Amino acid sequence: MELSSIKDAFDRVTKKQKLSRSKTQEVIDQIVQEIEKALEKMQSARDCVSQLDYKNSLSDLRTILKDIAPLSQLEGTQKELNIALSKYAKLLEKSFNPDISKAYRNSDFDAHIVNQVIASHFYRQGLFDIGDCFISEAREPESAGALKSPFMEMYQIVEAMKSRNLGPALNWAANNSDKLKQNGSDLVLRLHSMQFLEILEKGGRGEALKYARSHLTPFAFNNMAELQKLMACLLWAGRLDSSPYSALLSPTNWEKLAEELTRQFCNLLGYSYESPLGVTIAAGVQGLPPLLKFMNVMAGKKHEWQTMKQLPLPVELDRDFQFHSIFVCPVSKEQSTEDNPPMLMSCGHVLCKQSITKMSKNSTKSFKCPFCPTDIEATQSGLWRWWQKLTVCCDVMSFDVLVVNRHSFSVGNENLGQFSPNKL
Repeated sequence: MELSSIKDAFDRVTKKQKLSRSKTQEVIDQIVQEIEKALEKMQSARDCVSQLDYKNSLSDLRTILKDIAPLSQLEGTQKELNIALSKYAKLLEKSFNPDISKAYRNSDFDAHIVNQVIASHFYRQGLFDIGDCFISEAREPESAGALKSPFMEMYQIVEAMKSRNLGPALNWAANNSDKLKQNGSDLVLRLHSMQFLEILEKGGRGEALKYARSHLTPFAFNNMAELQKLMACLLWAGRLDSSPYSALLSPTNWEKLAEELTRQFCNLLGYSYESPLGVTIAAGVQGLPPLLKFMNVMAGKKHEWQTMKQLPLPVELDRDFQFHSIFVCPVSKEQSTEDNPPMLMSCGHVLCKQSITKMSKNSTKSFKCPFCPTDIEATQSGLWRWWQKLTVCCDVMSFDVLVVNRHSFSVGNENLGQFSPNKL
């Protein structure tokens, strides 16, 4: 969301407010000074033979205050402040349109699933009472409460880690060591390494060495460098904080370890590390403003956009919200669709179906590939499913494969066309 204009307007209001306050204080000080002068004259006249006429003093003070004209002095700065405030309010109303009903499609959804997502969000945050209250008020069946139990276990483990207690975490990791190993996680080693350092700091060299022989030895073959560093820590028992390995005691290591455990815990449950509700709302905050602008344009042209299969404008989201791959035809510069899918040609390059049809004169003649001198027969081109054709592509060209997450890839090469993760 573009907030620079709002920030600039806010800064202008703040500047005007400071000027108005400064001017108001200046006028007040001037008035106080004149009043104090009048009081001094009236008090000094008490000891004089000829008493000062108090009414004349008050009349003189009134004349002076009238000449000062405090309201006139404050009128200018206050007027500028009110104008800035008025513009700021209008900008807020324009930027944060409260009516978003026209910026999304009217589609049916399963209320039960939505309730589960919301309850799961509360549970994964450790807000178990709120989650239970929501389940109750949403009149969800008691079975929905089953979402809570795994997150309660995770939350208890993480809370124990905050107290430097690795016992629950080690027990969970031991029970799920095979699954963690299949996922390529080194969480078990990291937990044992941290426990070794805790024992070394509190229990001494002998107890730490005994723990290492029992629990770290199985990891020696594939993690020799890491274990050598831990063994070197034995020479600094009791003074590890002043050793070359003091970084191992950093509190950030505990935070990273708790984060990794949470990630692996959610992974084994089949859940994403980030809350789906949190990701959806954060993506909506970024995607909603351009949709609102688009809605206003379409409303002005009296066009109905909710029936369109694809928006005529891109909705840019941060990299964190990009999960799926899309294909942009290098010839037409358009994204592929179900009606216009990417097609793998015999030379190994990929174009969209409509581009191949156009270049082959509706499949009546051959044409040269835009990237190589190969003659292409349109009838020899097939629907390109890149996850199935990966091996074929490797044989005919080089390209980079970027793993976005464990479920999807983003493939990019100028010869294949332009790839970018799809927007939510």
